Amino acid sequence: MNFGTALEALKQGKKITRAGWNGKGMYLFLLPAATVPIANIHTEPLRSIAEANGGTVNCLPAIRMLTADGKVLTGWLASQSDLLAEDWRALDETEKEDL
Repeated sequence: MNFGTALEALKQGKKITRAGWNGKGMYLFLLPAATVPIANIHTEPLRSIAEANGGTVNCLPAIRMLTADGKVLTGWLASQSDLLAEDWRALDETEKEDL
């Protein structure tokens, strides 16, 4: 599938991946928008924002990636190759996440 179709799958809550990625087990998922209460915030810059905002932080959605070494990257950005690729696919619910 192309990136536009993959992006729609991501918005529907599916994990997406590319056959052309070198790392095994890599995929993208969407962290939805949320209002986060100060009790759930553990970093000082965000706590300051929450305090100034009446006790919450309004977080925008973000695309996250599970990297090849099992770490989570927040704020993944597509390369030109990613945008033009036709090898995107949605992961099946029953598919192992280690691909």
